[in-house]
Amino acid sequence: MKYQAERKQLVEYGKAMLTENLTTGTGGNLSIFIREDNVMLMTPSGIPYPETKEEDIVLMTLEGEILEGDCKPSSEYDMHRIFYQQTPNVNAVVHTHSEYATVFACLQEAILPLHYIIGSIGSRVRCCPYETFGTAKLAEVAFKEMKQDKGILLGNHGTLAIGEDLASAFSVAKDIEFIAKLYYRAKSIGTPVLLNEEQLEEVIEKFGTYGQDRIHGTK
Repeated sequence: MKYQAERKQLVEYGKAMLTENLTTGTGGNLSIFIREDNVMLMTPSGIPYPETKEEDIVLMTLEGEILEGDCKPSSEYDMHRIFYQQTPNVNAVVHTHSEYATVFACLQEAILPLHYIIGSIGSRVRCCPYETFGTAKLAEVAFKEMKQDKGILLGNHGTLAIGEDLASAFSVAKDIEFIAKLYYRAKSIGTPVLLNEEQLEEVIEKFGTYGQDRIHGTK
């Protein structure tokens, strides 16, 4: 069985999706791109995260051919592979159904910059239009909306986060939910005071050099 370390990561982070309240049930999915071999590892469809085993992870080409695994890959594999096909530095994708972020996804409303943590994602958390789950059309609109950012809302659906590795993409998914929760609560009692353009530029620049390098894909 190839790529055991990466398979283990996907199993562990799948469980963390539940413990970090980023999804419920079997919602959401995760993948890792093995760039040197041009293949991706994808979580399986319909298997609860606590029950997912390393051998359940599906190894597949970017053209959709299954190379290893008896399970069906997540129905959202198009939404993962489009980033691997068209961006040079994205090697992991995390899709969640986190509660507060999905509220704004259902409103198709962007989350505005009320807190500096948004700089880990972009200047705001934008929302793409609704498209049916598991379709190439959803993949296309998600890719188009991502632009230079690291995460977006999927209209009437959930969230999508990308990163140079799984830890980075998962961190962005958590930041999206954190910002969404703040925005929801701030709007419930008043009007959030937003960061201005100059403040945002400074924050985004600082996030670019904070800790380890975090390189994301280009359009």
